Amino acid sequence: MFWFCFWFFVGPALALTALSLRGERTRAAYVRRRLAETPPNLPPATVVVPVKGMDEGLRQNLAALAALDYPDYELLIVAHSAGDIPAGVLPPRARIILAPGDDPRIGEKVQNLATAVYASRHRSQVFAFADSDGQVTKRWLRALVAPLDEKGVGASSGYRWFTPDRATPWTLLRAVWDAVPAGILGSGDNRFAWGGAMAIRRETFFDVEVLRYWRRTISDDYALSAAVHAAGLSIAYAPGALVPCREHISARALFSWMRRQMMITRTYNLPQWRLGLAAHLLYCAAMAASVTAICFRHRLGWLTLAAQLIPGMIKGARRAGLAAAALPEYNPWFRRFGWVHWAAVPLATWIWLIALVSSAFGCTIVWRGCRYNLKGNDLKNDVRPQRV
Repeated sequence: MFWFCFWFFVGPALALTALSLRGERTRAAYVRRRLAETPPNLPPATVVVPVKGMDEGLRQNLAALAALDYPDYELLIVAHSAGDIPAGVLPPRARIILAPGDDPRIGEKVQNLATAVYASRHRSQVFAFADSDGQVTKRWLRALVAPLDEKGVGASSGYRWFTPDRATPWTLLRAVWDAVPAGILGSGDNRFAWGGAMAIRRETFFDVEVLRYWRRTISDDYALSAAVHAAGLSIAYAPGALVPCREHISARALFSWMRRQMMITRTYNLPQWRLGLAAHLLYCAAMAASVTAICFRHRLGWLTLAAQLIPGMIKGARRAGLAAAALPEYNPWFRRFGWVHWAAVPLATWIWLIALVSSAFGCTIVWRGCRYNLKGNDLKNDVRPQRV
């Protein structure tokens, strides 16, 4: 009976582990090609960043967005009210937009972004969206704009990479945990655009009716992704738009943050959430079965455990290597902490399982001072924010 249960979990886990390495060379080649390209066309752009209170390093983050290496762009800093913008953080070249709308069906961030789009200058041909908790590089906007000239591309996306200065165990664990989605971004159409680094042509934005998808949702990026894919267009990954995030976090805040991320995924991308939950249940059960075999002094347990862990650790090392190539300014950080991205992969797998299981219960999240009741499982759900 033990061996039946053992292979019931270990066999499929080993197969999935082997499949997970498929395409790694193609992804690496794609990232290198993108990082080496020089975009021939840099149309006028509008960069939108919503602000809601004080983020760690907020002044430096906004200053980075105001100092991009791009010939013609405007920076719009948008907030629900003037009180949401801390004193002393605004760069000189930014234009401030207030979005006092209070639609109970729409998340505050989404309302802010929609207001900023309407307030953008008419000559801007590209909308780019950033988050206030990341410090972009000077080439960020160039990297995001580059794929938009390609046939069939509706939007482009970067991603974030946590690079905390004071690397506590919890901040490093979040870095490893959050890097996993970066491992699925590559050539061709990508599953999602990430809201802290995404761009779309103005014409495409209105043609695919992003504003309609932004109604009655709190997830700006999932909704934009759905609009682009519904129109038969693709989302291109722009590795040069990788955003360093230097925030620190406590243990309690980390698990709350992870649960919220997974609850939003469960609400707006239920198939992907179910797939992730099933995969991590299988991975962790297979690890447990191998450890049990080791406890009973079966040498096979050591072999199957190694076969499960080593490919994942290789993927973690490759993710960190590609991130280091995209962020050469942070090479000292990668030399010091890059090893965590392979060494902590086994622990991160269990943390992913905890986050996914915990997100299966409840329908309320707190995000940027608002409480949201998530109802339904698609982009038409009824979202009701309340101040907290």
